[in-house]
Amino acid sequence: MQSTVKNLTPTKVEITLVADADTLSRVHGAIVAEMAKDVQVTGFRKGHAPAAMAEKVLDPQQLQSRFLDGVLSESYGQAIVEHQLRPVGQPEVSITKFVPFTSVEAKLEVEIVGTVKLADYKKFKFSPKAVKVEDKDVEAVIDDLLARDATKNPVERAAADGDEVLIDFKGVDAKTKEAIAGADGNGYPLVIGSNTFIPGFEPEIVGLKSGAEKTFDITFPKDYGAKGLQNKKVTFTVTVNEVREITPPKLDDAFAAKVGPFKTVAELRGDIRKQLQTEKEFQAARELENEILTELAKKSKADIPSALIDDETERMIAEEKQNILYRGVTWQEYLEGLAQTEEEHRKEVAEQAELRVKTGVVLGEVAQAEDIEVKEDEFQARLAEMKKQYTDAKMQEELNKQENQRDIASRILTEKTILKLVDYATKK
Repeated sequence: MQSTVKNLTPTKVEITLVADADTLSRVHGAIVAEMAKDVQVTGFRKGHAPAAMAEKVLDPQQLQSRFLDGVLSESYGQAIVEHQLRPVGQPEVSITKFVPFTSVEAKLEVEIVGTVKLADYKKFKFSPKAVKVEDKDVEAVIDDLLARDATKNPVERAAADGDEVLIDFKGVDAKTKEAIAGADGNGYPLVIGSNTFIPGFEPEIVGLKSGAEKTFDITFPKDYGAKGLQNKKVTFTVTVNEVREITPPKLDDAFAAKVGPFKTVAELRGDIRKQLQTEKEFQAARELENEILTELAKKSKADIPSALIDDETERMIAEEKQNILYRGVTWQEYLEGLAQTEEEHRKEVAEQAELRVKTGVVLGEVAQAEDIEVKEDEFQARLAEMKKQYTDAKMQEELNKQENQRDIASRILTEKTILKLVDYATKK
């Protein structure tokens, strides 16, 4: 096979293929042998006639079509390896010469990942974030455990700090009186003093009895998560359905034994501190990795096809839509909460998608530069671990599929590459 490559753009090439005699002969023989299995030739059992005789009764158009596909597929694969190309998607094929079984020439256009110039990642310097578990962190977990085991009894008195109230609420723009997306709910359990609602909301409920209704204005904080609500004045109408008095259990050794294998409250606190330390260290490690990867992507250069970025953008938006669907919010309501148009949001997501795709590309370059590979025993160990974790028959079947196993191997390669980057960045 002879092949030449012409750069059309930084991310698109034209490949010229000329199949050699050996490829033509081998592919022709393989296709005839495969098709002959289903052919009945007089005097022979089905599929047992000599190839030369079977070929005479084969559908010539089908034979030529499969032969051409086979030659192009093999020649294209060889060209990709020879010229070290990284194709994205399927090529556009133009046959320039075809003489059945003796000559095949073609031109193929395909998008590729173009030139990649890695930043000098070996000189990156980052320090792991120091983590410490404070006493207040431990007590917050203790309080949460007590709250989960607390008794809640309906009362006829007015709601006070520390009570749980079941409320219906609806928020509208204080000026236009138009409904605010995501600012309403029914039967919502709110613990007064938990500070889980907008600042200023919970104190308005204090003093209300079951069946009471109250309307009041709240101005959202300037740093509120939803951009469309920042500094916005909203009129809320709240109906109290029930007031419940919360009585937490006593924090003693009996409670500690109830929530886990602990003999004393001190043991419980010690275990909580240990778990929190592990969680904080894990979070700090992920943050460090993200910092290094962001630095790597921003300082490296890569010619990336727009198709890759577009596909990632669509995938991210589809994931977003799925997530907000679970929250009972429409796409339009979600965009309004962000104070963005569809076009503005897509542009923002596209920028994130480009960084994500670029990160994946440059990580692959680092793995190649560092000769990082996934050994068979590493892969088998991970696969065995996942099979122990996901024991149902359907998941076992999924884990046995080649495409999923390729994903697992790719994940291991990524993890090993990131560890190498972290090692360089934190080495003193």
